[in-house]
Amino acid sequence: MEFVPRFLTPPAGSFFLFGPRGTGKSLWLANVLPGAFRLDLLDPETERVYRARPERLRDVVAGHRETRDFVIDEVQRAPELLPVVHSLIEERKNRRFVLTGSSARKLKRAGVDLLAGRAVLRTMHPFMAAELGTRFQLERALQLGLLPLVSAAEGPADTLRGYASLYLREEVQLEGLVRNVGSFARFLEAISFSHGQPLNLSAVSRECEIERKTVEGHVAILEDLLLAFRLPVFTRRAQRALSAHPKLFLFDSGVYRSLRPTGPLDRPEEIDGAALEGLVAQHLRAWIAYRPDRHTLHFWRTRAGVEVDFVVYGDTGMVAIEVKNTARVRPEDLRGLAAFRDDYPKSKAFLLYRGREKSIQQGVLCLPAGDFLAALATSRPIGDTL
Repeated sequence: MEFVPRFLTPPAGSFFLFGPRGTGKSLWLANVLPGAFRLDLLDPETERVYRARPERLRDVVAGHRETRDFVIDEVQRAPELLPVVHSLIEERKNRRFVLTGSSARKLKRAGVDLLAGRAVLRTMHPFMAAELGTRFQLERALQLGLLPLVSAAEGPADTLRGYASLYLREEVQLEGLVRNVGSFARFLEAISFSHGQPLNLSAVSRECEIERKTVEGHVAILEDLLLAFRLPVFTRRAQRALSAHPKLFLFDSGVYRSLRPTGPLDRPEEIDGAALEGLVAQHLRAWIAYRPDRHTLHFWRTRAGVEVDFVVYGDTGMVAIEVKNTARVRPEDLRGLAAFRDDYPKSKAFLLYRGREKSIQQGVLCLPAGDFLAALATSRPIGDTL
């Protein structure tokens, strides 16, 4: 797989690196820490050895006197190693330990405290458009997503179709996270209809014909496996009655496409619109994760139904973003942003759409979605070069 430089920068000390399968964690570490000792717990024999005798790691570190960095891949497969790592961090201040994982669920279940703050937490996301540069193609990203695993595959569509089954087999089934894998597979299909929508657990429960409590547990599994995330409502100094339900997004637009059933009754523009909104969501989430300062991601929706798709709030200010899967901007498309700016006059407002022209309408910068994503770099605030 060709290495594409990422916006993520390694911390000076020990750190956790979490991210879904296929986001390029191992390849990134091999390039930014080329001299590191690597322990791959995806290898069954390695996993067995270190689960049976985790203190073996102490002997290995002692035997690599000239090595500063030690990478333990998929640490959730052997949480017994964490007390040993904790002790080594305390004893050997000149060593850096990097622990990667595609799931925090097993660590939580084992009662692990993630080294009591001795190691910081970083997350790896699908590619950002600005990381790819001229290789970024909006239409391709909307169809196949931006997972490095998929982008590098000879048959990206086939790889994407197999991605969900990979998780079902290797994470859900083998780890015993659910009792009925078949019902979980049906849940994955049903939850794809909630992508970019306020999460209604009761509706998903009825669609899957399983209990609401079970659906809630399944959503928590998706979040712990880093396959989905909830977007809370922005409520700071609220001047109106606001919606209480968070939105749900799958972490990659291509994964959403692979799970979303299609048929003669499905409108393509509806699926395309959800894919575009999800693509913007995953970019904003990655931008926040890779920045050195603090920001949070929200959406805004009043009980009257007035909505703004995204609100980024943090050290560089407040940005409101509306996403429209249309070729031109209509006056009604700006209604949510206008209401938000009435309540928060210091906010910046952007409308992203599928057209080609950049314009300012009613004080809102309207621009092609692809241009916005291509300019979204972690070295500068949102919209600085637009």
